[in-house]
Amino acid sequence: MKATLASVRSVYTDLARRPVRRDCLRRTECCQFKRTGKTPQLTRGEALVAAHGFRSTGRKHLPEPQDGSCPFLLPQNQKCLIYESRPFGCRTHFCQPAGGPLERKDVLDLIRRLEQIDTELGGDGPHALPQAVAWALDQG
Repeated sequence: MKATLASVRSVYTDLARRPVRRDCLRRTECCQFKRTGKTPQLTRGEALVAAHGFRSTGRKHLPEPQDGSCPFLLPQNQKCLIYESRPFGCRTHFCQPAGGPLERKDVLDLIRRLEQIDTELGGDGPHALPQAVAWALDQG
């Protein structure tokens, strides 16, 4: 498990080193899944990292927000509960004020690495964030 977490985090580190300007000020528009109609899709490795970040807050059960927002978005202050462990899709999001989506061709090598980790974990491709993280939390 530690090796998997490290492999996924190395993808996130490599993404952060790319010379792509991102200006995410935690605006949270991208966290409004129902409003935007877009939900990040996570591979098993990403889900395990997100679940690990979630558990590190002392929580065990993923909330089901009534407003259709991300379950990691804290309603009282609109901050991401797992910001440092947020998935790849949240790091390359579609938020125009933050710089818009990254071109797939610019991050395809990183996507392929996440897909390889998913395959090694017996995954069958990405799943919507709530379901993927629920799976990961069930893994213990």
